[in-house]
Amino acid sequence: MKFAAPRRLHWLLLISALVFIADRVAKTWVAAHIEIGDAIPVIPRVLRITHWTNEGAAFSLFADTASPHLVNRVLVGFNFLVALGVLIALVRLGSRFTLISVALALVLGGAMGNVHDRIAYGSVVDFIEVHIFSYHWPDFNIADSSIVTGACLLLLDSLLPKRNLEPSGKRSTEQST
Repeated sequence: MKFAAPRRLHWLLLISALVFIADRVAKTWVAAHIEIGDAIPVIPRVLRITHWTNEGAAFSLFADTASPHLVNRVLVGFNFLVALGVLIALVRLGSRFTLISVALALVLGGAMGNVHDRIAYGSVVDFIEVHIFSYHWPDFNIADSSIVTGACLLLLDSLLPKRNLEPSGKRSTEQST
């Protein structure tokens, strides 16, 4: 008798929910404790907790457009479609933990964190500022970090050698004749 693999979808959705909650808690704390434009040094000349809002896309693209409301609607729609696609993929892959399923869970949590901000406030709160020598990385947040981490894991998975598995789950061996 063959048993179906136990579903892991609830654990993957928990990862997404934890990312979303951590993002919301951090953004709420920053908004309550740091004035827009101010910063708290964490590691001098390297890392600061700041308070900025981003009305545009990644790296503030389209932030200075003549139609900020249109940009916000397009970004909400795009992020929502990405989140929906990722959720569908998670449901299909939800019977096991893989690099891909964990990566998608991270992307989903991050996308929902930024969608929430765009719908609720019309912009995204960014608060992590990094300087490396003379280079200044644009401010970002936990949701952005989660999305980038998930994307990097997906890239890593695409670069790793694939193992051939037979339908029974056993490794296939090629026989030469």
